[in-house]
Amino acid sequence: MIRFLKYAFLFVLAAVLLAVALANRQLVTLKLLTPELETFSGWSWSLEVPLYFVAFVGVAIGLLIGFIWEWIRESKHRQEVSKRQNQVRSLKREVTKLKGEKGEQSDDVLALIENKPRKAG
Repeated sequence: MIRFLKYAFLFVLAAVLLAVALANRQLVTLKLLTPELETFSGWSWSLEVPLYFVAFVGVAIGLLIGFIWEWIRESKHRQEVSKRQNQVRSLKREVTKLKGEKGEQSDDVLALIENKPRKAG
């Protein structure tokens, strides 16, 4: 059922994007500089593209900026997870080491951890 909903959503999205593209086929001119700056610098750059292309590229750039912004914002959480994972590995090594030394010293806490509780019967 979920797969069907996923494909239905993608089909509707594709149909809407196609309708937007067909309704906005007219060419628009994109210019890098304003006319005043073009005359001042003596350099101009312009490109004619369909309007839907400008809209889709704008949305794609916005999504890319949003993903990068979120990745940077979450970096502190990833660092904290990495730190905790290192602590867990260190503690596991320490427990393994202490379990290996159990015959050498008598430790009540380790004995409680290692001994399984007996069933009352």
